[in-house]
Amino acid sequence: MSDMNEILLAENVSEVFGGLKAVSDFNLRLNRGELVGLIGPNGAGKTTVFNMLTGVYQPTSGNISFEGRSIVGLKPYQVTQRGIARTFQNIRLFSELTVLENVKIAFHYHVKYGLIESVLRIGRYFREEEAIEEESFKLLKIFHLEDKANEVAKNLPYGAQRRLEIARALAAKPKLLLLDEPAAGMNPQETKELMDMIRWIRHEFGLTILLIEHDMSLVMGICERIYVLEYGEVIAQGTPDEIKQNPEVIRAYLGGE
Repeated sequence: MSDMNEILLAENVSEVFGGLKAVSDFNLRLNRGELVGLIGPNGAGKTTVFNMLTGVYQPTSGNISFEGRSIVGLKPYQVTQRGIARTFQNIRLFSELTVLENVKIAFHYHVKYGLIESVLRIGRYFREEEAIEEESFKLLKIFHLEDKANEVAKNLPYGAQRRLEIARALAAKPKLLLLDEPAAGMNPQETKELMDMIRWIRHEFGLTILLIEHDMSLVMGICERIYVLEYGEVIAQGTPDEIKQNPEVIRAYLGGE
């Protein structure tokens, strides 16, 4: 029986690649509206976990359920349609398309017009396309990108590309947002602005957020709970304060006693 408050549950999930266990007996529970961090040394299996939660990899064993229904076996686009969106460690934008087009594409997971309507450009097509354009501009405004709407995505500075990727993830109307190292490559000022933005979008969009991050000040500053992975296994979980004082975590990060 799943708890009404629970949005995602991963139970004893393992991922084996050619005899090597990348993730072993991984358990994770996310409640609605939570902001949770997933941390660990390089190669701990964090991105593998994200790939399993989003259908890029299928777990070798174990189960993952979202809103009480298993998502094991679904393709990435089906997982997105269910309500899970993500960003990537290496930014993946449609680099030759404009900023606006990048956001509009993500809205198409939810269009209601049919193929005939879109080919002939009749009926619901125009109404929906107009609505999508309007919604896309709203998102660009939130991320301070509205004046860059018609610029080609690859020409944006790095921090703006990161913001665009998050805007695009939100355009898919997720209930759960997975952020893979959102602060990577950002300076302290950009990181601070990103923290404020993550807090704000969670509240504004009623999201649950799971993030992988190396920047400990960001993780400790915004996450309510943290899971720590080492060699594909959860070695600790708890509040930021509990994690800071956990001897296992200190050992994994700092080596030694």
